[in-house]
Amino acid sequence: MDLPAINDASSARTAVHRIATHLRASGIQAFRDPPPEPTTCCGRGCNGCVWEGYLEAVAWWRDEALALLPK
Repeated sequence: MDLPAINDASSARTAVHRIATHLRASGIQAFRDPPPEPTTCCGRGCNGCVWEGYLEAVAWWRDEALALLPK
């Protein structure tokens, strides 16, 4: 599956949507939801921003979901 690098909110949304579509198409129902997008960002570009943690969580979720999909 060709997925973009997860480096911002848009690429994370794209990856989550594509993977969730493939999970459903493969009949995999018992997999946890992707992490929710943060709602507490102050927008100042802080080191350790909540978005950094979110993007890492989405990458982990992606890797776990891809491991379930048939090759």
